[in-house]
Amino acid sequence: MSIVPTILCGGAGSRLWPVSREMHPKPFIRLADNQSLLQKAFLRGANLPEAKEILTVTNRELLFKTQDDFREVNKQGLATSFILEPFGRNTAAAIAAAALNVAMRHGEDAVMLVLAADHLITDQEAFSSAVAQAMVLARQGKLVTFGIQPDAPETGYGYIEAEGNQVVRFIEKPTLEKAREYLASGRFLWNSGIFCFEAGIMLQALEKHCPDILSATTSCIQSSRTAEGKGFSQIALEPDSFAQVPDNSIDYAVMEKSSQVAVVPCDIGWSDIGSWSALGDLTNSDGQGNRINGEAHLHDVTNCFIQSNKRVVGAVGVDNLIIVDTPDALLVADRSRAQDVKHLYTALKAQGHEAHKLHLTVHRPWGTYTVLEEGPRFKIKRIVVKPGASLSLQMHYHRSEHWIVVSGMAKVVNGERELLVATNESTFIPAGHKHRLENPGVLDLVMIEVQSGEYVGEDDIVRFQDVYGRC
Repeated sequence: MSIVPTILCGGAGSRLWPVSREMHPKPFIRLADNQSLLQKAFLRGANLPEAKEILTVTNRELLFKTQDDFREVNKQGLATSFILEPFGRNTAAAIAAAALNVAMRHGEDAVMLVLAADHLITDQEAFSSAVAQAMVLARQGKLVTFGIQPDAPETGYGYIEAEGNQVVRFIEKPTLEKAREYLASGRFLWNSGIFCFEAGIMLQALEKHCPDILSATTSCIQSSRTAEGKGFSQIALEPDSFAQVPDNSIDYAVMEKSSQVAVVPCDIGWSDIGSWSALGDLTNSDGQGNRINGEAHLHDVTNCFIQSNKRVVGAVGVDNLIIVDTPDALLVADRSRAQDVKHLYTALKAQGHEAHKLHLTVHRPWGTYTVLEEGPRFKIKRIVVKPGASLSLQMHYHRSEHWIVVSGMAKVVNGERELLVATNESTFIPAGHKHRLENPGVLDLVMIEVQSGEYVGEDDIVRFQDVYGRC
């Protein structure tokens, strides 16, 4: 039997700010082994011998970042396909779109395995065994969910009451007292958010329990752009019609209503990495209970998690803190209040502060740029362009730019001229000039860009041609 692992890559990961941002959400966080949670989800599906391809549902702004992550780990060249959302619409819409896509390309009897991009599973062998059990149940017409054997009275997870593979009921996040009761009874499992089913069975369940979601999603796909290639498929969902799809989770819309639901109890080393406390627990502690990622110098410090990839952190006489340092934001929190970090993210977003959305290093389809310095009427960036990649043909009304090549070779369109700019050479782009930057070489192009003018915001851009379809 073949299977289509389907990765849902969305959400903001607000409780993991300041590393997680709107345009660098939780799935892209790198762990100690330098693999992202998204890459681990890809390998989790790709390592199943029955895997036919990897389907990913994600925001269209994250496509190229997702492809870069996959390219690093997809050594076997497994086929990939994408459904690109213009904005989040919750898991029911994502799964409806995925089921419609899989049914259309592989048939309604194709088995899907829905995985969250931001979970961690440490026991691949146990996971593969659980998937094999789920596939058998899926072939019997069941909508299968994976229930995690609890080892603590967690209040941050939903629960499933079960008798063998039969689901008795779903339960919302409980109080601590109730969670202790559930753990002691041995009848309850954590709801993992992992699902397995035939595409056609899920479509039937959507039609029965939430026909408005299925109908709106079907209409959206019919009006959306598609692209096909060798080992590649992509649907970019049309924004206006996607906005008509009701916002609901698959748990509420289908799973809690259906009589076809089954559960596979499993112990697979699962965690949803829902806070800095959970992420910190992945790092070994020292003799004082401290967990350190990066360089930190401590004096009389206990039970702290400290992470810094760039700067040295010094701490004296503190206990039970979370300290996370990034180039443009610092988090200091009591470890017992780790869940409340989301309130900082929410406040920054409400203020329109860039720190909720972007890091100083921003990923683009063609490479990255890093803001080195910014002030009134100027901005300095370090730009890295991947081999063979190019920026759009564009123009700025309010700023001029000076480009200095640090390494590699740049092919530049500057007004009516086209020229090559070598290492240690530069060119000046006046405001109002059409221009394009391209890397014609086989190595990264690295350059410094100095912007100056009355306005240096990222939205002062007019694109004339763009190979990535941006406007």
